Formats: sequence, C-alpha cells, structure tokens
Amino acid sequence: MSVFPQLSMKSEVREHLCNVYTRKEVVSELDKDEVFEALLSCLSHPPLFTCLRASTHLHPLQETQHRLERHLEQQKRAPAVYTHPQLPDVLLLPVHGPRHVDLLAAEVIVGAQCGNAVLRGAHVFTPGILGTPKYMKVGDMVSVFSDVEGKCTRGAKEFKGKKVFLGNGVSEVDRSELFCSDGPVKGVAIRMTEPLYQSPSFDGVLTDEVFLQNLPSVVVGHVLGPRPGERILDMCAAPGGKTTHIASLMGNQGTVVALDKIRSKMEKIIQNAKMLKLDCIKAYCCNSIHAVSSDPAQENSADAPCSGLGQRPNMTYSWSLKEVCSYQPLQRKLLTTAVRLLKRGGVLVYSTCTVTLAENEEQVAWVLKTFPCLTLEPQVPHLGSEGMQGAGLSCDQRRLLQRFRPELVWRGARFAHSPENFLQNANTDTIGFFIAKFIKNGKKFTQA
Repeated sequence: MSVFPQLSMKSEVREHLCNVYTRKEVVSELDKDEVFEALLSCLSHPPLFTCLRASTHLHPLQETQHRLERHLEQQKRAPAVYTHPQLPDVLLLPVHGPRHVDLLAAEVIVGAQCGNAVLRGAHVFTPGILGTPKYMKVGDMVSVFSDVEGKCTRGAKEFKGKKVFLGNGVSEVDRSELFCSDGPVKGVAIRMTEPLYQSPSFDGVLTDEVFLQNLPSVVVGHVLGPRPGERILDMCAAPGGKTTHIASLMGNQGTVVALDKIRSKMEKIIQNAKMLKLDCIKAYCCNSIHAVSSDPAQENSADAPCSGLGQRPNMTYSWSLKEVCSYQPLQRKLLTTAVRLLKRGGVLVYSTCTVTLAENEEQVAWVLKTFPCLTLEPQVPHLGSEGMQGAGLSCDQRRLLQRFRPELVWRGARFAHSPENFLQNANTDTIGFFIAKFIKNGKKFTQA
C-alpha cells in the first residue's frame, strides 16, 4: 500500500507535468488515465531493490557476491543477494517494506534529503538532524520522522508540522553534541534498528568492490559500450558513478576524461576513482559547455544536468516551473558542444534522471533536426520502456529510446519477494530515467 503522501510540488510544476501525462496520446497509449497520479505516488516511495555495481575489473562478480553475503551474515542481516540476469556487473538486494513498526514517544526530526537516504538503507548522520527531544542521550530509543516541507527549525525540541515516519533507531550522541556552538560532531547520530523499509547500510562496506548506483544509471555504461584503449568524455561527471563504471568496463585501459564545473564535485570523482582503483580517469574542474578541443573524443557520455524529477524516494520537490524549464536550453548547449567534440563514427549517449518530455524526447527531436550528422542507434541492453509520445518522434524512433517508467507498474504495494517475481520486476520498479544513443556520421551541421 502507499504509506507516504504523493510527491508534493508547486502547483505550477504539477500542472506542467499533468499536462504532459494526461494528454490524449499518452492516455490512449497506456489505456488508463491514472498514470500521472501513479507517478506522483511511486516517486515518494523507494524502489523495490538496492542496486550494487560490482568492480568486475578487480574481482569476478561471483566472488564479490559471496563476500557480500558473508558480510551481511556477520551483521545479522542476511537478505538474498541476486545477480542481474542481463547486467553482468550488478547485484540486487530486495528492499522489505513497508514493515509494521510501532511509534515511540521520543521523536527525532531529520531533513527531507536525509529522510530519503534513510528509506534507501542509510543510518541518520549528524548533519541531517533538525530536532530532537530536549534531553536526548546516547542509547535512547527514538522514532525518526522526515520534515517533508522544510519547515522545522534546526535545534527544535518538538515539531508539529507535516512529517512522515521513517522507523525507529537508537541515539549514538547526546543532544548537546548536535546543537553546540562548535558545530555538530561527525558520524552516525541515529542507528536505525527498525526502519520502515529495510535495506542494509553499505557505508564502508567492501568499498573497492561495490558501488551503490541506480540500475538505469548502470545501464548507461553498457549502452555506451566502451572498449579498452578508447577515449571517453563524461561531460557532467559528478559524483562519478557513470565515470567509474565506464572505466571499469574498459578494464582500466584507455582514458576517461571527467568534467564538472564545481571543484568539490570534481574532487569527489577523484576520490571515487581512487577508492575503486581506477587510474585511467582524468578529472578536471571545467564547464563542459566551453570544453571544445581540436582533439575529438571517440565516444561521449552527456549525462546532462536535469530537473531530477525521476529521483526516488522524494516527497517534496521545491523548485519553481522557471527552474524546471531552465534545464532545456542548458542541455542543448551541452549537446552542441558534445557534437563538436565527437569524432566521426563516435557514439554520444544522452541521459537524464527526470521524467519531463522537454528534457528527454523533445531534446532527441531537437538533436535530430539540428544535427543531421547524428542518427539514433539501438540500445543494448534495452531494459526500459520506449520513449513517450508528444515530441513528434516516429514510432521507430521512440523504440530506439529507453525510458524507465516506474509508474507503469506501480500498484501502491510491494511485489512478493520470490526470486522469479523479484527479478521479473527489477527492471521496472526503478527511478525515473531516460537514455538516448546517437552515432555521428560524416554530415555537417549548422547550429540552431
């Protein structure tokens, strides 16, 4: 059942999305008019499973699987660990929930972002805490709630605003350590013992062997299909999930240039590359829009900045319609640069973690019209749905696209956790995501 309210957003953004998802061609395509309501409901709940990408450039998948199973047994948590039937470097763990958990008298309030992480298996770290009981001490059992509207004042002793229950845990710090003049202590503040959605925490677990990554994001690397010795450019690379995956698929042989315009994010890419023992990654602090060179890349991954409306779980979306619509022109600037950098015969993969038509299918239609040197290519593997109608693309063109649409299978209830049923639904109950793959031929283009 749905245990959380639908994703909350500004009325102008809701109306904008509703106009896309309830238009005649979309409704008739799905033969049901509740798709938009299903979308808002599923986005506020976590996916069916936890996806781990294994470092197959270092260890065979089965060895990593066995080590992970032994680790979980030692932690007295032994969920099944499945290999993905179509992705040779993916491990899947079922998420169990919603579970029955009794409320406690003592309440801790955390920020929405922290709350989202808790629903994916994380403990509560000190920066995420907004309010606690007045006399909270180490060892106290508390119920954890997420402030979904961002209205709780930091340091609050109680909170009467809109909140959702995430589960129970034990405090590992005193309140005085959280809200002191010197700033909060670092580390875990609340260790979740009875989460509403049960999934293991992977903080510090097999750090060079597994990497938490959403399944559609892993699909991007396989769709690109990099080979040892190639040069790849990742234009918006932080935090480095796709970058390190590409390098791993290349066997750490070749060059992966990773760009991000924010230095702290670029440093995170370097940190992840070092952790995963990948030295073929070269990270630079650079605005990709201006990254034009006379030395074209063989292949190009344009993981575009986007409105992020496909992320799960997410209970509140605070951006305005103006902010949501600002990404389309930015993405087009990035795509223009990507085409200039791409050599003839090179591959361009464009992906977003959003559900809007403007940032996905409309961008593909614009690319095909603006750059006759690009043609759509089939994607392998193709685990998602085809592209949506409404952007003027033909049926054949939409079949070449890959859109992950969790709303199509959302029923407000969890699937049974038999291996057959679980793996059957593993490709559908994901975050909202979009992938397009192009190849560059010899035709010239004129910038629009």
